[in-house]
Parts: sequence; structure tokens; C-alpha cells
Amino acid sequence: MKNQDAFATPALAIDDVTKLYSQWQRTGKMKDILKNLVRPEKREVRALDGIALRVEKGDFVAYAGANGAGKSTTIKILCGILQPTSGYVSVLGLDPAKDRVKLMSRIGIVFGQRTELWWDHPVITSYEWKKTVWNIPDSVFEKNLRMVTDLLDLQDILHTFSRELSLGQRMRADLGMMLLHDPEVIFLDEPTLGLDVLAKRQMIDFLKRLNRERGTTIVVTSHDMDDLEEMAHRIVLLSAGKIAFDGNFDELREAQGAIGRIKVATESVIPCHFNCMKYVSSEANVHEYAFDSEATPIRTILAELSGMPGVQNVEIKKAPIEEIIAALYQSWRKQR
Repeated sequence: MKNQDAFATPALAIDDVTKLYSQWQRTGKMKDILKNLVRPEKREVRALDGIALRVEKGDFVAYAGANGAGKSTTIKILCGILQPTSGYVSVLGLDPAKDRVKLMSRIGIVFGQRTELWWDHPVITSYEWKKTVWNIPDSVFEKNLRMVTDLLDLQDILHTFSRELSLGQRMRADLGMMLLHDPEVIFLDEPTLGLDVLAKRQMIDFLKRLNRERGTTIVVTSHDMDDLEEMAHRIVLLSAGKIAFDGNFDELREAQGAIGRIKVATESVIPCHFNCMKYVSSEANVHEYAFDSEATPIRTILAELSGMPGVQNVEIKKAPIEEIIAALYQSWRKQR
């Protein structure tokens, strides 16, 4: 019989966590040089403000927020790089600060602008170095090397110097290296940043497959909300160090109202006026409108469209998730 306690232990648990930083304040003016040296002012920055979060094993969570919201601080605390000022943190039942060495053998981390690869050596050398230093069993190493080589399309770059890789190739190689020891939880900070369309597609497809087939718990941060919506099952939004939203993407859309979009192709480059929709933009003879489906049923919109001359095509879609989140950021900023 399986141990029920193993299922009760979450992948991540954060309870009432606060993180404070101190910043020395200097005016930069010549007349204040002495004052800055003798009695510099110090400002307290509350990077995280009593956040609480639970992530179950096998979850795929998007962790997002505007710059300075506290995303990177949270990830660093979960990895044991930083310690919270107050509160409780647990990753796979371990304290990241006290059990960091033990925890590192069970988690993986990739930061989009950093690399663990040896710059002046082939990629495979970095992989073999990790196998030796981390004491990865031969069977585990060979199994995972085959997996990442195949699914991340690494065959042609394993023997290439890391410094000669493109950004997309390096990101794939870094992700492959992170997975060699079979991590149960992985943290990804901007994994698609700067990638071209093909490289981004490969990255997203691989992460979704890893979560689906291996049950790997994934927490990913990104400023590309379309990527997050495609990858993750749940989104947690931070604002000024606090969790402002925690739910799925459909719930997030509902939080801003049932906003939809319609693209109308007409014979004219001049947009038509509709009583039930708000004009947004045009590209040649294709005009985009926004509407609230709760206030205005689709049949009402279609009835008005059918009475307009020159309508050639109609496309109905959801409002871009990026636009919805941007509107939320703005409303939260006004409430501070």
C-alpha cells in the first residue's frame, strides 16, 4: 500500500512569508557627499508581504507579476538562495534554508539569462561533469541523456562549445542539463526570453510533455502571458509583494469581465460603427472590436452585423490574456 503521507505533502508550501530588504539612499548631489558618508538614509523595501501559497505535486503553475512584484525573490527563497525575514517555507517537505544540499538533488532551476554550461567546453562535457559531481547513477544519467537529447533536439549540439550556441540552443542545453538528475520540482525564470518562434515552440512543447508524462511539478515565471496561458494550468499573480490572484486562466478572464473580441473584414478600410461593440483598431480592411458577452449576447452582435453593408468575414475570439493582465496591473497600482 502506498504511503498516504507522501501524497499529503505538497510540492511547495509558503505560509505568511515576508521578505524585507534595506536600501541605502543617496541623493547623488555633491553637497550631500558628507551626509551620505556620515548619516546615510536607509529605506526598508518589502519585497514580499505575508504571502501564502500551496502547490501540489504534478502542478504546472505560472508565477507572474510586474517588475518588482516579488517573483524572483520568491523563487530564490524556494531554492534556498535567500531566507525569508519571517514565515514558513517548505519544498518537498524540506526547509530550503536548512536542507539546501539535500533539496538541490530533488529540484532543478533554470534562469533565462544565466547558464551552468562550461563556456569553453562542449555541452556534453558539462553534462558529464554534473554526472560526476552530483553522483548521478549511470542508469539514470543515460536514460535522461537519451530523453533530453531526443525531445530537446540536442544531438547536433552536444559536441559544440557552449560559447558557440545560439540563445535558443543554449536554453535547450541548459534545460537538458537541469533534468539529468531527475528533479521532482523545477523552477524556470523566463525560459522563453529572446527565443525565436521555433525555439519557443520546442521549449513549450517539451515542458508540457514533461509535466504530463513524468508528473514533474513546474513553476515558471515569464512576462509573455500567451506562453504562460498555453503552458500552465494555474496562474498566481503578484502585486507589490502580495498575491493578488490565484486561479486558472478562465477565472482570470472572468475577473475582468466576459470581454471578447471580434474581427470584422469589410469592403472598406473605414471601420463601421456598432452600438453593441467598442472599436479597438484596424489593419487595412480588417477592424477589431471589443464586447462584453454578459451584457451583449452573441446573437445581438450577429444581428447587427448582418444589417451592415460590405461585411465579408467575421472572427470571434477571446480577448488577449496579456491585455487582461495589463488592465489588472493598472487597477492594482491605482489602489496602492
